[in-house]
Amino acid sequence: MKKLMLCSILSILFINSYSQDTLCSYFVGKVVYEFNYQTNEIIGQDEQVNKFYNIDLKYGDVLCLDLNDEKTRFRKVILEFFDGEITEEYLESKDDFYYTPLGVVKVMVGRPTIFKI
Repeated sequence: MKKLMLCSILSILFINSYSQDTLCSYFVGKVVYEFNYQTNEIIGQDEQVNKFYNIDLKYGDVLCLDLNDEKTRFRKVILEFFDGEITEEYLESKDDFYYTPLGVVKVMVGRPTIFKI
């Protein structure tokens, strides 16, 4: 948890400096909205039909995840870094924002579940 908080704080500082490289995804149940971070304009809408929704990032980009399920749920999020390291996190998904740390090139967001698996 401390590692997540540290990454979030560092990401927020990074976003203030380089917000043009920030991508945003808004998850509501099975619907995923992609939107522009600066203008809040919806770029696209998709439905999560597979177990994981994949988001590819360029090196140096930051992803803002807005997880907004109706009830308190958890989502398994897998982060793949540029050096091949893979980390798994279980994030609460009732109206919470998360930012990826630097170096992430792929994010996989799972469906909402009641318990941490």
